Amino acid sequence: MKPAALSSVALARRGLLALSVCCAVPWAAAQDQTHVGAGNAQALQTAQASPLVRSAQRLLQDRAGRIQDPVLRTATLDILRGQGTCILHRRGLATTQAQDAVIKDLMDQGLLNAKDGAAFGPGLRAGVFPPIVDADSDCPHLPQPMSSAPGSVFGGHHSYPGGLMVHEANNELSDIGLLRQYQQVYGSHSLVQGRQVSSVLDVEAAHRQTPRSGDLPIDADVVFAAPIWHDWAKTLVFQWNADGSEFAEFNFGGLGSQDDNGGAGDSRTAAHHILSVAESMARGLSPLMVVTQACAHSAPTLGNEYKVVNWLRAAAIIARIDPLQAGYLSTDRAHHFRLPPLGRLGEVDLNAAGQTNVRVEYVLHNLSDADYPYSIPAVASTEVLLRTLAPEFGYDPREVERYNRDFRNPVFAQLGGERLLILYSVKGLEAVRLELQTLRGRKLI
Repeated sequence: MKPAALSSVALARRGLLALSVCCAVPWAAAQDQTHVGAGNAQALQTAQASPLVRSAQRLLQDRAGRIQDPVLRTATLDILRGQGTCILHRRGLATTQAQDAVIKDLMDQGLLNAKDGAAFGPGLRAGVFPPIVDADSDCPHLPQPMSSAPGSVFGGHHSYPGGLMVHEANNELSDIGLLRQYQQVYGSHSLVQGRQVSSVLDVEAAHRQTPRSGDLPIDADVVFAAPIWHDWAKTLVFQWNADGSEFAEFNFGGLGSQDDNGGAGDSRTAAHHILSVAESMARGLSPLMVVTQACAHSAPTLGNEYKVVNWLRAAAIIARIDPLQAGYLSTDRAHHFRLPPLGRLGEVDLNAAGQTNVRVEYVLHNLSDADYPYSIPAVASTEVLLRTLAPEFGYDPREVERYNRDFRNPVFAQLGGERLLILYSVKGLEAVRLELQTLRGRKLI
């Protein structure tokens, strides 16, 4: 089989095996995750040197500036501006006593499994309360700006300095595109105006369409903001180790079984998701915005509403607010927590339909976060390609720190795994080699 024909799945499996053999780090040997990442500053330099990352950052700042609601616009621009932003959900949680009280509440409410906590090597507190700067002040600060954070766990999608910016830019464009699509297909082009529905798909109409076009009351501000807010807490959970690898991430938000109001279900999810929602709540963002943000990891449809509900409950405990009073949740006749109901003043009880509370913004945001099916194998497969080519460029993958910091991370930050895998899949290894030679010629690797 030619290299260019080798499947991405096979490459991913080989890559993951190679990573597990040469780069596995036992918890005892890993950096202490109770301290700010020793590699954060180096990661920021790598991200700042990348035109890809800088352009993604500019796009997000531009879209945030187009939000019309002044409260949401100000808050969204604030989280994009760097390490100077305050982490509001961490105010008053600097002591172990305060943190343990929150952890106990999560456990008591069935939103954190003690066994999961005991198995998390860095420690449970570090999982729910990653280290930050000025933790005991009235304005706790980020350990790194959003612009240097990765898009996911090391080896996962966009797992390089600045990968978070690239991931969010892709999701931002996707969510806005979905909004435009829904308005174009389901919006004002109706038979009321004497037009056939099929006519809405003409090319001229598509070119004229803007994100705020159409007569459907879809909240464009929330569509613009949700992809920026959803992964914000990756700045906390995915800090950088000195060797160019990342912190581990804790999962919570359920016990792992019977999470659906006592019925079968697993609502555990990555910490960044819940911590990002906690920050939105602490800043008093609207129920529509917060619930939409919480739907990134699962649309609250087809039996999955309990997951979003549990994530909102967990975030509210961390933010120390009452989610019912704030309007982020409601209760039904069985006294189960539910998402806020639709309609005005409960005009019609939709319980008979089995779903009382689906806003289209929730689903659009969930769909927009779905770049991982290609981005995950793109990184895993490209890892194999880079290890194959590294010796030609003077790098030994077994020299983990030098390899990660000076070769692997800069290559991904400059080019992205998606670009390299697309090139490899059609043109083979030589195409990837030429890309790396260009980086070497610019003294970037």
